[in-house]
Amino acid sequence: MERRIGAAVMLIKDRSAINKLNQIVSEHADIVIGRQGIPIKDREMNVITLVLDGSTDEIGSLTGQIGRLTGVQIKSALIKGD
Repeated sequence: MERRIGAAVMLIKDRSAINKLNQIVSEHADIVIGRQGIPIKDREMNVITLVLDGSTDEIGSLTGQIGRLTGVQIKSALIKGD
């Protein structure tokens, strides 16, 4: 399957979702090549960015599971990794 380079940006408004979010990311660690977390304290939210390298199915599995978490929004962009 063709591999893609991708970025996923998450906005976490509900801190109770963080443990489950970390579990999902750990389960997909083989496609995560970078992770950055930034707290936005004055707005009581966090932003996490993932840089990914995987097939569209692998990336879709990760982002789909995260997107179903309450209090978490996620957007992703993919490009061919040629």
